[in-house]
Amino acid sequence: MEFIPLLIALVLVVVIIAGLWKTFEKAGQPGWAAIVPIYNVIILLKIAGRPMWWFVLMLIPFVSIIVAIIVAIDVAKNFGKSAGFGVGLALLGFIFYPILGFGDAEYNPVNTLQ
Repeated sequence: MEFIPLLIALVLVVVIIAGLWKTFEKAGQPGWAAIVPIYNVIILLKIAGRPMWWFVLMLIPFVSIIVAIIVAIDVAKNFGKSAGFGVGLALLGFIFYPILGFGDAEYNPVNTLQ
């Protein structure tokens, strides 16, 4: 019985990584960056069109939650999706990143704040 929650967690991690991997590739970034801690956040900021110094904001408790939602909304907009989809990316990434990565959305950056 203790094995089942571990298996579920493993499946969720694999699904999130696969979705991020495909999303990164669609945006012209290396897919393997999805599995490298810290670097994947930097690539996500790049895809969102946010400056790299926002990584520091991601390290601040509570502020990081707001920043993660803003970045997710910007990623969604750069793929032609709505702000609601971006909130879904932030809160339910295991569902929305595979939809974004494996769906028909195309990367078209509208945010170029860098």
